[in-house]
Amino acid sequence: MSAGVERTVCIVLHDAAPSTRSACVRTLTAIRDVTGDAPVTVLAVPRYHDEPASASFDAWLGDRLRHGDELALHGCTHRDDGQPDGWLDGLRRSRYTRGEGEFWSLSRKEALARIDIGIEWFAKNGWPLSGFVAPAWLLGTGTREALIERPFEYTATLRQLIHLPDQTTVTSQSVVYSTSSAWRRTSSLAWNAVVAIAERDNRLLRLELHPRDADFAAVKRSWQGILEKALRHRKPATVAEFMRRGRPKDGATVWSATMRGD
Repeated sequence: MSAGVERTVCIVLHDAAPSTRSACVRTLTAIRDVTGDAPVTVLAVPRYHDEPASASFDAWLGDRLRHGDELALHGCTHRDDGQPDGWLDGLRRSRYTRGEGEFWSLSRKEALARIDIGIEWFAKNGWPLSGFVAPAWLLGTGTREALIERPFEYTATLRQLIHLPDQTTVTSQSVVYSTSSAWRRTSSLAWNAVVAIAERDNRLLRLELHPRDADFAAVKRSWQGILEKALRHRKPATVAEFMRRGRPKDGATVWSATMRGD
């Protein structure tokens, strides 16, 4: 990395919804224990697993925004209700995503319908909206086509942030944990130690957390340690802030079908 390039850490909290709010608060508290008032990008789900709307949850999100956090749209229901295309696709969607890859197999029209529900939710509450992140980062072809028809500034995959609508990319492997079972937690600890080392010279480090990432002591120690080390040499920023600073002037690289699932 060349001298003079500002190094950044983006802290992202996934799956914010009425039923996950208490766990989100615990994780946000654990983040603040390390960062103080550093901003967080909160990925909010309008109808998480078909939950009813919640005025108190919407008010809480508004408080996060006033605190300096960013709100980004994170799917619609966060649930994959499509039919797998063969055994490999079924394995990806049932095991890797645990049935939550909502935007993987949607057509452009289907994706637009769900995206527009989220856009209307943000507009109703007067929240600014810059980013869309699909559940499990799984962006199918139809969703990729839909996103460039709406005024988003960015989207993301596991390994990239993507400017919209020009679709140029920023490569950054996410530090992300899986806590649903003991073996997944153990594997996550080892894997993310490697990722943190591999990404230390990257201008961007992405720490992508989920609501229950503060509920397991070893997982919490791991990501807090990675975050504490990152803050010695990096400035925290929301994803929208980082992407606006680096928005390309020209030379856009268009998505291709072979980039699905990055």
